[in-house]
Amino acid sequence: MFGLEPQVLLLLMICLVAACAFEFVNGFHDTANAVATVIYTNTLRPWVAVIWSAFWNFIGVFAGGIAVAMGIVYLLPVESLVDQNVYHGIAMVGALILSAIIWNVGTWYYGIPASSSHALIGSILGVGIAFSLLPESSGAAVNWSKAGETGVALLVGPLFGFTLTILLMFVLRRFVRNKAIFREPHKRKPPPLWIRLILIVTCTLVSFFHGSNDGQKGVGLIMLILIGIVPTFFALNDDLNPLDMRASLARVEQVVQKVDPAALSADDRKTLVDIQTQTAALDRVFVGKTSVRELPQNARFEIRKAILLLDNRTKKLLGSERLTLSSSDQKTYREGITDLRTYTDYAPWWVLLMVSTSLGLGTMVGWQRIVKTIGERIGKEHLTYAQGASSELVAATMIGVSTAIGLPSSTTHVLSSAIAGSMVANRGVKNLNPQMVRNIALAWVLTLPVTMVLSGGLFLFFRAIL
Repeated sequence: MFGLEPQVLLLLMICLVAACAFEFVNGFHDTANAVATVIYTNTLRPWVAVIWSAFWNFIGVFAGGIAVAMGIVYLLPVESLVDQNVYHGIAMVGALILSAIIWNVGTWYYGIPASSSHALIGSILGVGIAFSLLPESSGAAVNWSKAGETGVALLVGPLFGFTLTILLMFVLRRFVRNKAIFREPHKRKPPPLWIRLILIVTCTLVSFFHGSNDGQKGVGLIMLILIGIVPTFFALNDDLNPLDMRASLARVEQVVQKVDPAALSADDRKTLVDIQTQTAALDRVFVGKTSVRELPQNARFEIRKAILLLDNRTKKLLGSERLTLSSSDQKTYREGITDLRTYTDYAPWWVLLMVSTSLGLGTMVGWQRIVKTIGERIGKEHLTYAQGASSELVAATMIGVSTAIGLPSSTTHVLSSAIAGSMVANRGVKNLNPQMVRNIALAWVLTLPVTMVLSGGLFLFFRAIL
């Protein structure tokens, strides 16, 4: 399989199983957020709620696209980290998966809602930073611009969740005449039918959007594994013929020829030269080829590197104020680059199936610890119907928007902060459980640095022994 040595193939299988384990843990760690409200308001029986949530997580993975997955992949410029030693790729993916799982399982054991997104992203950044400390490192080992976008998204989400839930609770109190939704649910009786339907819908939305966002992180993780360990097989989308990209490449080259170097700054001229170098490299790969069979397997990874470098340089050049291209030419140029990226930005269907199955199964196991925290320990009062519905509606909206714009979102932190907002809306800050809020905030603050140090240390250790 893939022409790998038996021990390398075994390590690849172990890494893929570990990635599925991460998504499994993510399922019972994060999806508890989705079912907590319907369980604590007696809307659904626990076993019905977790099966229902698992189903919609499964569907969400397939419906979410791959924008967030590619955001995870490009946090770590694996193209600059991968070398001829396949064990170095194994060290990279093994370290980041193991550190993320250790943190997730540890916080779950103590019933603390912590973000799987933060854990994975911290682990990826830790590996990149550790790689930059090695003598053979050249250039940036972390895509800091993408890391910045991701960090802002993860920071802003909980703040919006907290604020918007307070506002929504205010609107409900102002316009809903039936005050039953603001009372503590009966211990044994389900809520009125209309309230029950609203809570089921919000639970469904959170589950679906959790799958569409967090599931994509698992997809990105597995693509990191495949590109890092067997790059020649997964560098490009097998469903597309690499020779067909020559038409898009020709459009890019035609526009590049129209750029006036004399009008550019020294840095922009260097960027232009880099672009011409990358297009020329792609031309050399394709010259004389009439069939995909004539394309060497190892050339596929070189094509991937050239496309990504070309895309990176393109963003820089198009941002120049001295660029003399017309808006029409710039549009043609962007479209050409976008077409080229369809060959690198993909995930096989079986990867989606692995992740969705792992996430769905994980949802049905081990959810009780986090559910108890969400339902009982964030605030000093039992969750009401209004609090449950408003918190999940805000969380689903925030996660859905993040997925649509291709940014990761922390389901745990968005929903936890939304529930905290609903508690504050009822009786003010004094209605929060200070100890649990402190624990959640501490986990929020510590997740990134702890996972970065852990994954970086594991990476250096694995590199030394492999």
